[in-house]
Amino acid sequence: MNKLIKEKKEGLVSKEVFICKKPEKLKVIGNKNCFRILKLLSEKEMYPMEIAKKLNIHEQKVYYYIKLLTKNELIKNTRIVEKKGGMARYYKTCYDSIAIEISENEKPYLNSSLINEPLIQKFFKEFNNNSTFNGKIVVGSPDAHGPFKSRARDGHYAIYLGMFLGEFFKLPKDFIVKLDVDIKAEKEMKNNLIIIGGPGPNTIASEINKYLPVQFKIKPGGEGYLFGGLFSKNTGRTYNEDSVGIIVKMRNPFQEEKTILFLAGNKAVGTKACVMAICNNWRDLLKDYANEDFYAVIQGFDLDGDGKIDSIEVLEKN
Repeated sequence: MNKLIKEKKEGLVSKEVFICKKPEKLKVIGNKNCFRILKLLSEKEMYPMEIAKKLNIHEQKVYYYIKLLTKNELIKNTRIVEKKGGMARYYKTCYDSIAIEISENEKPYLNSSLINEPLIQKFFKEFNNNSTFNGKIVVGSPDAHGPFKSRARDGHYAIYLGMFLGEFFKLPKDFIVKLDVDIKAEKEMKNNLIIIGGPGPNTIASEINKYLPVQFKIKPGGEGYLFGGLFSKNTGRTYNEDSVGIIVKMRNPFQEEKTILFLAGNKAVGTKACVMAICNNWRDLLKDYANEDFYAVIQGFDLDGDGKIDSIEVLEKN
């Protein structure tokens, strides 16, 4: 089934369309009375006598046009009803629209208005392989692991991000979500990576922390390690609030040709704020975005007092 997709203010709309590949069919469409009948039957089903009266055409001619349109699979008989001792055949168009195919060239299509948003496309261009997602999404293991013996509580935010990415990426054949404990092999680290979660719940974050423009401050403590918030190399500011996080897009230090997108907060709520900023506030977040490398410090706020983040503020970005 072919569909014609049109973009309107309220979103994308579609209707069935007949793709005409044989020039001889155009003769039928080009006939004035055939086209009038097609137009009429696209609005509702009708029988020949009804069509003849509506268009002021002799009934025998209507039967001729009906036969011609049916033969070319442009209309179809939908039902037969007994009327005044006779049988009335009702007809309806097979399609809502007719299109002419000139070329066989085809491009991948995704049913999303984000396809036509150059800013978000530009930001994720390194993850785009012919409209298919090219990379891995790395979340922390829910089991106690790593030097901090942490259990990830922010991995489910990847679901929200994944639904957003699905608006303009096709799903690849390979499974794209990995636990941090499963991606430490050198080959896996050299992918395009979207890393969710800080050094505590995500051990991959620990390995790239030193390369970040805004770093997690980690220092030894009496019971292992202590986190001292986020420190910005550019401004010298330290961010200690739980609801603060960072979004960083940079080259993968383990493979220069690849890209890392890093989203993490001081606590899980900060990571959530970063994911929301990408998915819900990307127009403001990426305003004036031009460079391949990008970072932003994000803070989430609970404006309605229900205990959940519902507003995002950008505290610092390049």
